[in-house]
Amino acid sequence: MPNKKTHPSALHEKAGISPPEMISSAAVKNIQQFRKVQPSSIELVEGILAENITSLSRAITLVESTNVSHLVKANEVINACLPHANKSVRIGITGVPGVGKSTFIEAFGKYLTGLGKKVAVLAVDPSSTISHGSILGDKTRMEELVKDKNAYIRPSASGATLGGVARKTRETITLCEAGGFDTIIIETVGVGQSETAVHSMVDFFLLLKISGAGDELQGIKRGIMEMADAIVINKADGDNIKKAQFAKMEFNRALHLFPAKKSEWIPTTSTCSAITHEGIPEVWKTIEQFLELTKGNNSLFEKRKEQNQYWMLETIDEQLKLNFYNHPEIQKLLDSTKKSVQNDEISPFAAASFLLKMYFKK
Repeated sequence: MPNKKTHPSALHEKAGISPPEMISSAAVKNIQQFRKVQPSSIELVEGILAENITSLSRAITLVESTNVSHLVKANEVINACLPHANKSVRIGITGVPGVGKSTFIEAFGKYLTGLGKKVAVLAVDPSSTISHGSILGDKTRMEELVKDKNAYIRPSASGATLGGVARKTRETITLCEAGGFDTIIIETVGVGQSETAVHSMVDFFLLLKISGAGDELQGIKRGIMEMADAIVINKADGDNIKKAQFAKMEFNRALHLFPAKKSEWIPTTSTCSAITHEGIPEVWKTIEQFLELTKGNNSLFEKRKEQNQYWMLETIDEQLKLNFYNHPEIQKLLDSTKKSVQNDEISPFAAASFLLKMYFKK
């Protein structure tokens, strides 16, 4: 039987010309060399005070680092920036996912830069508890604001910290203020306890709502509503205007049930559309009225003093935890103790007591 002639598969590809190198090896080498040269804390501070965005970003990265060796340098930068801070208005913005926080912040931020303000947006993105990854999509959503020379957007992953904000966000505010930003906006994750943490580091707390989502009846939101200095019903456009007006009336009634604030400020309700920009100027007018009142009766400065004390205690808690898990003896014992707990050889409480005893023996 004659041999059958073999034909190449229809999917067969002929060897082509190798594509040229897309990345210059010389450029890669230069970038690597640049990254190896770490600026000193003095150079970072000088850059921040000169309103250099690269220096500000590098300093924030240092503050966010979990590397123990970076802590000393980060503290040096923070302490040097403190005398140049505390000159901004700090605004916290929260709301459930889907309420339009990013769209609202972009419209609000553009309005403020139009008034000559310098706006820094600190957006906390939720991290996955499974992959520990985070999308950090706020810069993508705020495509107009990110191009504004008077705006700075810094997304950061919430990590393992409860609520997604901690010491790193509080210290980032200080760096941004020293960098010349007079309006700091902090966007919360919108889930968990992030609202409480953000409330403890801002002057004005804005709660975004949408109509027709059942929010009016969610008793679980009572704590958030008590913290709010203003409630804004977003997406009040098109066929949704009447629903938004109705929601505004409902929330206005609900606010009268809550105790009066120490600052003597009476929370307001309003509607807006981040798409048409209707109601955005009124939100800023409300914040200006709040600042006039709280600066006049000194409650704003008293609140900041309380916040500083709160974050001192929080930092102590965080530092003790960090020191505990980085202690060499604990690192040796932790895995074996975990296995003993999993196998019911020791109770979780006894195991914790044992590890703490070993830690304090140092």
